[in-house]
Amino acid sequence: MTGKLFTESTAPEALAAEPAPRSTGWWGMVGFVTTEAALFAVLLGTFFYLRFQHGEPWPPREIERPQLTVPLIMTAVLLPSSLPVVWAERGIRRGQRWRLRLGLAATIVMGLTFLSLQVMEYQTKLREFTFTTDVFGSLFYAITGFHGLHVAVGLLILSWVLAASLRGSFSSHKHERVSLAAIYWHFVDLVWVAILFTVYLSQHL
Repeated sequence: MTGKLFTESTAPEALAAEPAPRSTGWWGMVGFVTTEAALFAVLLGTFFYLRFQHGEPWPPREIERPQLTVPLIMTAVLLPSSLPVVWAERGIRRGQRWRLRLGLAATIVMGLTFLSLQVMEYQTKLREFTFTTDVFGSLFYAITGFHGLHVAVGLLILSWVLAASLRGSFSSHKHERVSLAAIYWHFVDLVWVAILFTVYLSQHL
């Protein structure tokens, strides 16, 4: 019985079914995302720490509570942008390059829309307070600006992958860079959820 189990487990079919080890690129991206997540955790933790140290009112009296309309629209644009990436990645796994291109293009448009809304919000906020107005202003622009920078980097990565796909660089057996770009973009989306709660929603609780 033992011999039979050993023979079956070492058969070519069984060995071929074993999951492939993670690549260096995958571990590199996961390590990078983990590091960036720690930086955001420090920023958001600092926000709550200084808020409780400052006491009420928060934000300080000269600053109104953040309006939720624009941030919620930004959320409605950014969070669903992960869906076209998932659709694109699954498409290229099946060798459907048109799905990869269409999905990446849709995500890029949604990411650009998010950044445009953020610029519009900044134009309004800067008339009310700046980075040097007080501690709330410093944290608001540091946190949201740092995230906006990550969105911009993510758009550059996706644009580079899209350009490579137009050259026929990816196939059902060669698409690791698509997966790595997807990991980064999902991270950007998840971080925004934490920022939305910390910087915007928590001020109304």
